[in-house]
Amino acid sequence: MQDYEKLGAFYLGREHDLETGKTLPHDILYDAKDLTTHGVCVGMTGSGKTGLCLGLIEEAAMDGIPVLAIDPKGDLGNLMLTFPGLKPEAFKPWVDPDEAMRKGQTTEAFAKSTAMMWKKGLAEWDQDGKRIQRLKDAADVAIYTPGSTAGLPLTVLRSFNAPPEEIREDSEAMAERTQAAVSGLLALLGINADPLRSQEHILISNILTHYWAEGSDVTLTDLIRAIQVPPFNRIGVFDLDTFYPEKDRLDLAMQLNGVLASPGFSTWLEGDALDIGKLMYT
Repeated sequence: MQDYEKLGAFYLGREHDLETGKTLPHDILYDAKDLTTHGVCVGMTGSGKTGLCLGLIEEAAMDGIPVLAIDPKGDLGNLMLTFPGLKPEAFKPWVDPDEAMRKGQTTEAFAKSTAMMWKKGLAEWDQDGKRIQRLKDAADVAIYTPGSTAGLPLTVLRSFNAPPEEIREDSEAMAERTQAAVSGLLALLGINADPLRSQEHILISNILTHYWAEGSDVTLTDLIRAIQVPPFNRIGVFDLDTFYPEKDRLDLAMQLNGVLASPGFSTWLEGDALDIGKLMYT
């Protein structure tokens, strides 16, 4: 057997002979160096795409590699269901009572059979509870739920905080940060804005650039006021009112204020800031 515990070796399973339907005693190890570029996982429904990706995530975590998984379907929350002791009582809160009833079992009996199934399945792949414990010891798992308090709230709008100095001094990085922040904000308003043509995008980008260049954070309230009365008189070669008349700026500020005043919008203002570094490292 190959040493799949060595750093950078991801244990994905074993070779499988499709003709005989038998799994062969040859481990499949994936070299973590191959994950330094883009990749895509394709397959028919039920072919194991999610299982493969879960395996990659767990193997990465055990090697101290942080993972940020964006999960619209809600499948990956199962990564938190790790029970090193493989005891029935650990499984009981998570088994489906209705499924237990359909199988003619009590919840306790179904939890016990599930624990035994896990233990047997892991043993078939030369794994046990100790490897599960390694995973738990190696990584903290958190489920962030932007716009909801079902998990850990995550606010996108605190991204209006001034970028760190190293980004402010890099004009290209500063432009990318500004464009991303403004595009995200306008998307909340239902405005599909071209950064080079949209009046809304250009105005708000100039406002953020003005304050961020000074190292000043910008709240949503600050931004609404600055849209009405920007801290500059010209945009490009045009004076402000020619480029974006005061009445139109008021309409944009009203749209943004309507979102801010919406009761359902309050959860978007709560929680941790969208800071990739802090999301990946504790």
